[in-house]
This record gives sequence, C-alpha cells and structure tokens, in this order.
Amino acid sequence: MAVSKAQPNDGAELIARIRAAARQEQFLDVVSAEEARLRFEKHLNLSPLGPETVSLGDALGRVLAHDVEAAVDAPPFDRSNVDGFAVRAADTVGASEAQPKILTLNAEIIPCGHAPLLSVAPGTATTIATGGVIPRGADAVVMIEHTELIEDGAPRIELRRAAAAGQFVSYAGSDIARGETLLRHGTRIGSREIGMLAACGLATIDVVRRPKVAVLSTGDELVAPGAPLKPAGVYDSNGAIVAAAIAECGGAPVSLGAFPDDAAQLEKAVRAALASSDMVVLSGGTSKGAGDLSHAIVARLGAPGILVHGVALKPGKPLCLGVVDGKPIVVLPGFPTSAIFTFHAFVAPVIRALAGLPPEAAETVSARVPVRIASELGRKEFVLVSLAHGTQGPIAFPTGKGSGSVTSFSQADGFIEIDALASALHADTQAEVTLIGSAARAPDLSIMGSHDVALDVVVGALAERGFSARTLAVGSLGGVAAASRGECDIAPVHLIDPASGKYNVHLVTPELSLVPGWRRMQGVLFRPGDARVEGRSAEEAIMAMLADASALMVNRNAGSGTRVLVDKLLAGARPSGYANQPKSHNAVAAAIAQGRADWGLAIEPVARLYGLGFIAVAPEHYDFLVVESRRDRPAVQAFLAALRDDATRDRIRAIGMEPAESSFTSP
Repeated sequence: MAVSKAQPNDGAELIARIRAAARQEQFLDVVSAEEARLRFEKHLNLSPLGPETVSLGDALGRVLAHDVEAAVDAPPFDRSNVDGFAVRAADTVGASEAQPKILTLNAEIIPCGHAPLLSVAPGTATTIATGGVIPRGADAVVMIEHTELIEDGAPRIELRRAAAAGQFVSYAGSDIARGETLLRHGTRIGSREIGMLAACGLATIDVVRRPKVAVLSTGDELVAPGAPLKPAGVYDSNGAIVAAAIAECGGAPVSLGAFPDDAAQLEKAVRAALASSDMVVLSGGTSKGAGDLSHAIVARLGAPGILVHGVALKPGKPLCLGVVDGKPIVVLPGFPTSAIFTFHAFVAPVIRALAGLPPEAAETVSARVPVRIASELGRKEFVLVSLAHGTQGPIAFPTGKGSGSVTSFSQADGFIEIDALASALHADTQAEVTLIGSAARAPDLSIMGSHDVALDVVVGALAERGFSARTLAVGSLGGVAAASRGECDIAPVHLIDPASGKYNVHLVTPELSLVPGWRRMQGVLFRPGDARVEGRSAEEAIMAMLADASALMVNRNAGSGTRVLVDKLLAGARPSGYANQPKSHNAVAAAIAQGRADWGLAIEPVARLYGLGFIAVAPEHYDFLVVESRRDRPAVQAFLAALRDDATRDRIRAIGMEPAESSFTSP
C-alpha cells in the first residue's frame, strides 16, 4: 500500500486521509479460481492470432500458422549412400571371393553436386562419392571396400560380393515427397523442424503472431533496476519477472517500466498500452489500500471492464481480471510470489492460446510433507516446497518465505495445493507436488539448519564438483530435528550446551556425527556513535540498553543458536523489542541500520556489511551434523571434501570466519 506523497495542510486533512486509508475499498466479489477463469475466458477469443512471415532463422520456437506442403523431393534425385561404384545389380549376380565379377570402369567420377555425363552400360561401373547422383543405367552401389582394383590394362575392378537392386541408394523423395504435408499447423518449430523446412528450400515461413503483452508495474516505492535505491524504496522485480514469464509462454513482452501511484499518469499509460498491444498486465495496485489505483482505472477503461476482483486463492487473493473491447487486462498482486502464481494460473494460458501453443502439461511427483501446514478456510492455498531425498522417498519442505519474497518461486522445486475446505495439511501427509519449470528431481544434497554466509562458499565449491544442493534455513533446532528424522543429509548448527558451555557436542548421537565447520564471533550490534554503548564492554552495553526504556531491541527467532545466546545474556529480562524475532543475522543488522531497532546480537561480518558498530561477546562454533546413514552418498562426500579444501577454507577466512583445525574431529 502506498503512502501519501505530500504532507496535508492541516490536522483535519490528515485525519481524513487516515480514515480513508483505514476504511479501504473492499474487493468487489471474491470468487473461486474456477469461477474466475470462466468469467475471464467467457469474454475472450482464445483462437491463435493471425499469421506473420518470418525468416527461417527467426522461426525457432514459433508455431506454424498453416500446413506446410513439400514443394520438392528430398533427396531431389537418386543418390549414393556410400563411396564406391554405381553398377547394374544384374552384373553382380554370382560374385564371390572365389569367382569375382570383373567390371570395366567408365571414364567418369561422380562427386557430390555434379550431374553424371555417362550411362552405366552392362559390364561397366562408375566411380561415385557419397551423395553423388546415380547415373542412368545403374540401380545399385557397391562399397569400395568390397572391390579390388586391377592394376594392369584398362581400369577395371574385381567385385567379390553380389549387390541387390537399390543397395546403398536413396531414391528421390524417399525422405520427403513433393506434395506431401511436411508439417501441420500448430506445430512448434524446433531444430528438427528447421532442418525439414530447410531441406525443402524454404527461406521464410508463416507462423502465428506472438501476442504483444504490455507490462507495467505500479507503486511509489518502485525503483528501476540499476538506479540508486531511495529510502523506503524497492527495486521493481515484478516487471522483469512478468516480462520473462510472458516470453517463456510464447508472448512478446513490451516492458513499459514502473509508474507512481498517480491516477492520471497511470490511466494514460494503460490506455496507450491497450491501443498498441494485444494484452496488458499490471502488477500492484489491485489490493484494497489507499494507494492501490490499478483496479479503479481498469473499471473505467471500457466494456465489459472488471470481471473478477478477488479470487479465493492464497497467495493471490487481490487478483483483478478484466476485458476492454476484447483485450484482456490483468492486474496482478504486487508481492512477487503472488504475482507469479496468479500469472501462471490465469495469464499464461491466455498467452499460450493466442500464440497457438497447447496448454502446458504439469509434471507432478508424490512426496511426504513432514510438517503441519496451517491454511485459511475458504481459500485454495498454494504452498511452495523444496524437495529432498528421504529414506522412504521424496520429502517436500515448505519454503516458508511468504508471498513478498522475490526468491521463493525461483528457489522452490514445486508447490502443493491445499483445498479451500481444509484448515490445514497434517504432518506426514503424502501430497502431489507440481514441479516448477524444469525441476525433475530433488537436489543432490539437502542441507537444513542454521544459515551462514560462509555456507554459500562451501555450496559454491560443491557446485564446482558437479553437485547441486538445497539449503533451508530452519534454525539450529529445526536442523537437529530434521537430521534426527532423516529428512536431510547435513544440518548446520551452533547450539551451546548450558551444562558444559560447549558448542554442538551434546547433539551427537549414534545416528548423527559432528563435523567441525568454522568459528564466528557473535556480538552486540549498534549504530556508530550511540553513546549508550560506544566504547563499553558487551556486558556494560547490554546493561545500558536494558536500563534505557527508550532502547529498542531486535531479537532472533526461537530455535536459533543466537537466540539461545541472547536468552543466556538477558538472564530472564524481556526488553522492548524482544518479541521482534527475525530469522537471520542480516535482518537484525538491517533493523538496526534503518533505525527500527537500537541493538541486537549477530555475527561480526554482518555488522561490517551494514556499517554498524560491533562489541564482541563470544566466539561461536558453526558445525555440521551429518546423518551417518547418508555419509557414504557421493554428494555428502563431496561436501566434506569441499569443507576441507584449502581454497574453500581461504574463502571462508576472507569473509571473517576461522575454519576449524580439523574437519573430521569433534570440537
């Protein structure tokens, strides 16, 4: 939701705006996905668009607009399949090693691309190359390996093997016959089809015109990629995502950029887009907040206008579907995951139909969902999941990043559906996972637990060894649980044992071994110049912040190793901000750097990355639990090899961590 761009003149105006924003315009009529699709497609002509002529070089991936008949034969003449001699088959009858046939060579050699000049008379043969034209009188070709040249006298050969008529001859039209239907309309042209068209001498071809789809993003907060990021701004990722998705499903995207929440400017842009394209797709401005203008603009563009505003989907409820003078116009939700889900569900099928492409066939795999997933009654929910190898088959873990995440869709392997009438998907349910894109299998290595920037170094080294890995940041305790259940291969952890004060060794079981990783310094983060903590020890700094009622803390999520350390240092205190529990060191640093909090605990490299002050508290052991039953898997062995590799260890040191002395002994 956008905020006002100008300050109101007085308090009364401010109050009026606040009331307007709080009131919000409700969705017109939330309908099921099936009803939304029926309403939308009822007003559309989903026949393929008309033809356009393109060069053969530009035809790859396009759809044929008409049947293509062969205008010539392929091959266009009878030709030899081997290097050898064109002969009359009757002259070779009875030829053997004991009684070879003698044939006189004609005074001609037939190379490729040259028409023969002489006929093959009885008792003669003509030298011919592979691809050469079969001369008049010949009806077979013998391989040069089956003959012997007679050196004395006129050029002659001994033939020691009989040839059947048609041997090593490709007849005219045997591949493609003139007049036959070479390719049918609706065929998507690949490299093989390009070859067939070229073989018939076609330099151009009629294909279905790609639908031109205008793409606009809306929101005061949007910044074009490449430009400096303004305060409270975000880069316009939806514009790029949607444009690429349009191209993937056969459309021609026309990227028009991002527009502010200005009704007049946006309406002018949308009207121009409708006039010059076959379809318009906007992202953002379809919710019910004060700055969401797109759906209001669509409502006044022309008949029939808005057909659907609100679909019983999660993510994707704010979707707006409309048609203006026969052209579809869609307003996708602003959050990236919501936008891409609704795009593939409602927009992609329309683009594919207009482009002459068949509906996309979904590939699915059955997988066990190990955790309970709560769902909202009345809305069909799509849950993005990552796949991992389990002892009893594939396991699907919810990614849990939410619809606002840019990476959720790109990093997921697929998604599962939860019915609108279900309030939850229970743990250990076997579900059908619809695979996304080219995902066809789980990654080679599944890593679940605490995340660290240095872990990316090891995963990168693993990729150089040819193995794929999927990391899920579920916290140290979540990693221990997953490893104990055999739901991952490796679990990164940093948990201190309150009794011994040692890290991670108390997690070892007969099923789980511990491999040391690296040491990282945890400490108090603060904005430089904060007199409450500047120059103090960690203990003094924490006491000073606890003593100041205005000091706001940012915590870490329960289950993380850092949270265990935080609670130990606070000794039961619950300062303001304790309930704010982000799931990463970066989120802690960002909150402090942006002034939304004053202090918190995180690792030193993150403090440097965000330009924050840092007071060391204690070194922390970031290690790896290895599921023993999976240790011998090639991907696990490759991970351990990467972990002990000197180049990997040097990269880890470069970002501020200290690798453990041994990668195979407990700390």
